[in-house]
Amino acid sequence: MKKLRIGFLSTSGIGKRNWKAVHSSGNCVISAVASRDVAKSRAYIQECQKENAFETLPKAMGSYDELIKSSNVDAIYIPLPTGLRRDFVLRAAAAGKHVICEKPCANSAAEVGEMIAACEKNGVQFMDGVMFMHSPRLPRVREILDDGKSIGPMRRITSAFSFYPGEEFFNNNIRADGALEPTGCLGDLGWYCIRFALWAMNWQLPRTVTGRLSKSSKTLPGRLGSPIEFAAGMQYDDVSVEFYSTFLAAKQQWVHVSGQNGWLLVPDFVHAYNSYEPAFEVNEKIVRIAGTPCPEGADPIGQGHPTAQDTRMFRNFAEQVFSGKLNKDWPMWAFKTQQVLDACFEAGKTNKMVTMHGT
Repeated sequence: MKKLRIGFLSTSGIGKRNWKAVHSSGNCVISAVASRDVAKSRAYIQECQKENAFETLPKAMGSYDELIKSSNVDAIYIPLPTGLRRDFVLRAAAAGKHVICEKPCANSAAEVGEMIAACEKNGVQFMDGVMFMHSPRLPRVREILDDGKSIGPMRRITSAFSFYPGEEFFNNNIRADGALEPTGCLGDLGWYCIRFALWAMNWQLPRTVTGRLSKSSKTLPGRLGSPIEFAAGMQYDDVSVEFYSTFLAAKQQWVHVSGQNGWLLVPDFVHAYNSYEPAFEVNEKIVRIAGTPCPEGADPIGQGHPTAQDTRMFRNFAEQVFSGKLNKDWPMWAFKTQQVLDACFEAGKTNKMVTMHGT
């Protein structure tokens, strides 16, 4: 089987989690890993190969440029800090490499638009790394929302995504650094809440957006602060949306849709509690997506197995590339999510409502 050769642009922690997903995809391989220190790349590859070994050892590279220019790489996975992503996406596109970009994709919608245009110009696929968009649960949720009976006309969408990482996080993690991650928890967590709301609303932008920046990380020597607690609202003609994102509360990742006739709850919309057979609730009834039962002794919430959403994401990406056609929806999803995120951030900084006109 033909396999998409993916290069990992950095030795980030999230890349270690995605290594298994690529390995399980069946149509992708990791062909190279780059950092600014080739010894670090070698150590990273050695660690990841222990549990999920590719038949051909990925090449360790000591510069990002080397990976971008490599003839042994078809696509590049970019988990670098948000503040750095734009330039590397542009360089990858110019080199004819397909791009999977972590989120938020850039510092602004203008930058994302520039990135998407570069990928389209060079005939390469762009996709952001939102795994739940590839879950087998989502089509079933859509069926319920659209059946006209179970929920009826939607009236309200509320969601929350949070976790408390411990105090050391606020001193050392890049997500508390305003230069590298300017939108902090809003970009890291709120992106998912915005994405679900836009998906539920069939990608229509809200008329207006409000935001409340409750708390930021401390500004330290050589480091700007960034949001660590942020709430926002999105207003449509007949539907209101609210979400809460923070690094200050215990882990939660739920979304609730209220309608004229009923309601729908996904208590684990970002990462399913049972990644083998994800479920959700409709009007006090559980709807379970039949799949591969969790093997005895396996962690139900574990990712990277052949039917998990992260594995499906890489598999779907490779299938799209091999089709020879560009998926125009994936870039649009990223662009509209960034547009709303920008509006939320602006509203939070100015304490003023931002008008988006609902286009």
